[in-house]
Amino acid sequence: MTFAPAQSCRTVPLSNGLQIPIFGLGTSHDGGYSHDTIVYALTECGVRHIDTAKYYGCEEKLGNAIAESGIPRSDLWVTNKLWPADYGYNAAKKACLDSCSQMGVKYFDLYLMHWPESSRPGCSNRKVRAETWRALEELYKEGVCCAIGVSNFMVHHLEELKEDCRVVPHVNQVEYHPFQQPHHLMEYCRQEGIVFEGYSPLAKGQVLSNPTILQIAEKYRHTPAQICIRWSIQNGVVTIPKSTKKERIQENCQVFGFHLEESDMAALGSFHDGRHVTWDPTNVE
Repeated sequence: MTFAPAQSCRTVPLSNGLQIPIFGLGTSHDGGYSHDTIVYALTECGVRHIDTAKYYGCEEKLGNAIAESGIPRSDLWVTNKLWPADYGYNAAKKACLDSCSQMGVKYFDLYLMHWPESSRPGCSNRKVRAETWRALEELYKEGVCCAIGVSNFMVHHLEELKEDCRVVPHVNQVEYHPFQQPHHLMEYCRQEGIVFEGYSPLAKGQVLSNPTILQIAEKYRHTPAQICIRWSIQNGVVTIPKSTKKERIQENCQVFGFHLEESDMAALGSFHDGRHVTWDPTNVE
């Protein structure tokens, strides 16, 4: 079954006027890449938003899959992320251009600092973040990056960056699922005009066996994964589930033909227990 691109291309406006698709396909360093699945997602499921990172080690392969899909570059939203080993003004600019070359693209729609902590000894995280962000601001000004942002940044990281920079991040990408709902961070981003993007929407599968989510899934005749992705999107969160299986990609895309009732949204909203299924940046200075 082929899905029209329009169904997965609902967008969220960034502060600079660009529109980021609210649904995307994530990749990861932990076996999170499958060439055939990427091509299938683009050509058969209408996915137009792809998220990756240098750290994941699949830039060249992903670029090949995008080229094989035949989808015009202008129709895609490609996000890449800068790893802390490349933080610093000169290193960041070089890393971004190298990533473009690896993927065979001339620009990224969105480029993110991957983590708030620096790997540079003897230098404060804040200083390195500011120096690195200055490079991203120049890449943005030069058009190499259409939008720039951060990933795994907490409020205190964003507050410092706001004081040290000229361009407020367009996006903050963090872990988000029913068990991890950082309401204070989300509200801060909303107030500052920073789009909130969530990864790991299925909590690495932990949501799939929750009895309440199973009941809600049965009510709507959808899968638990679809319920959680729908909940995230219905909360206005840009959502990037990942899978290497074609049937899961197809399943994850089918979340635009139904609407969760307020009571069910509230039920999922009550599950927050603070758990992280990935990295926890809370204590990074």
